Order: sequence, then C-alpha cells, then structure tokens
Amino acid sequence: MTEPRRPAVAGAFYPSDGAALAKAVEAAFLDPRGPGELPTRHRGTKRTVRAIVVPHAGYIYSGPIAARAYARVAADAAARTILVLGVDHHGLGPGAALSDRPWLTPLGLVPGDHEFVTALARGPVVVDEAAHRREHSIEVQLPFLQYTEPAPRVVPLQVGFGSFGELAEVAAVVREAVEGKDVLLVASTDFSHYIPAESARRLDALAIAEIERRDAEGLYRTVRGHSISMCGIAPVTVLLAALAGERLTARTLAWGHSGEAEPMGDVVGYAAIVLERA
Repeated sequence: MTEPRRPAVAGAFYPSDGAALAKAVEAAFLDPRGPGELPTRHRGTKRTVRAIVVPHAGYIYSGPIAARAYARVAADAAARTILVLGVDHHGLGPGAALSDRPWLTPLGLVPGDHEFVTALARGPVVVDEAAHRREHSIEVQLPFLQYTEPAPRVVPLQVGFGSFGELAEVAAVVREAVEGKDVLLVASTDFSHYIPAESARRLDALAIAEIERRDAEGLYRTVRGHSISMCGIAPVTVLLAALAGERLTARTLAWGHSGEAEPMGDVVGYAAIVLERA
C-alpha cells in the first residue's frame, strides 16, 4: 500500500484525537454561526451541488462558516470523487501540484482516485507529493468530507498564485477532466486577512460579488485591483474558469470573520458559497 500523507496541522487547526475531532466537526454544525443543526441523515437521490467555496482556518474560527456549505453537500446524493483545490501557502511546489496517495486524518484514511489523478496530470498540472507536506488548506477540509460523505475519494490539487493566463491553463485541464463526471469540486480559501471587520466586510463583498457572477477574470482583477488579501484567489479562479461553461447558479450561504469567535481588533474573513445546477 502507498504510504499515506500524514496530517500536518492536527492538534493546531483541529484536534489530533479522532473522537475530539468528530465532536469539533459537530460543534461547527451546531454553532449559531453555522447551520445550527447536524447534517441531515436523509440524503437526496440526486446531486445539485457542483462546487463549494469554503474557508480553511482553525475550526473554532472558520469551522461554522464551512459547515454551512458542507450541510448542503450532505443533503445531496453522495459524490463519487471530490476534487479539493487548495492554496500554496508555503511555495513548496509547482504551479499546480496533485497528490496521488491516500491522506490520513485522525478520523481515518481518505482514499484517492488514481484514475482521476491520471486524467488531471498533464500540461501545467503535475503530481508532486512534497508540495503538500506542510499545506493546511486541503487538509482541514477532509474531516468535514469524512463526516458528511459515506466513502469519499479525494483528489488534492494545490494551486499556486500566477497570472490569470497561467491559472486559465490549469482550469482548462480541470474542465476537461471533470466534464460530464460525477465530481464535486471544493475550493479552499479565506478572504481578507488581519484588517478591521468593517473593512473586511466591504472588501470581501467585492470579491464575493464576482464569484456570484461566476466571473473568473473579474474576480482575479478585483482582488488584485483592490489589494484584497484573499489567499485562495488561485484555486477559486481555477474553479470558476473550469466550470464557466456549465449552467450553474452561485449563491453565498454565509460570511463571517474570526472576530466573531473571540474578540480581536483585526480579523480574517470567511465565506461559504455554493455553485448549484440550475
């Protein structure tokens, strides 16, 4: 068996004990900033959610916002494969780095999908396990997927910041790989970082409006033009560009910030956004 990728931020962003982690995930769903209830146990017979945009901070800060999107995922039929687009916070990899091995969390092993990885690994998208060694943006999504999905097969794709043209090339590969496939896409991002809450609300609204319009280039231009410190501009741009040809509606389920979890002068903004089939 291929050696699994082991957790990098267990015990920091979320609990390192499996039972405690399950309780932390449930606490995110039950939190008033989140859905306020645990996910439904009665799933739909089809899947209308094509993609979600979710935050990746410590669970006490962003978990309830992420849970808003995962509650929608849990109400749909289970996805066969999940593509998680993450951030390259550490600059350890190429522009677009895949992982082709299972990932371990305190809740157990998350298998990958080698066939889907093979479909993605071309052009600017390459398999590079070392690029994922320290990155948390994909890792923190996995316990939510393990909690909401009966048998998730997850393909991690870390996307580094680049020009819009470079991100469009990555998106073209993703588009071809997911076209007509039962793949749920997850883009992991936080929004404004370490600014006053009202400034974060104003700036994040500009970026979120472009996501709701499903305008990949508009999002990229807005984030750059207004100097919005949205760490996941690359994965979200790739998500929007890859799905541009599909009939989808994007809507924001929640926006919040770290100052809602505990008092702080400067905050980090979070949003839960869902892209649904029209």
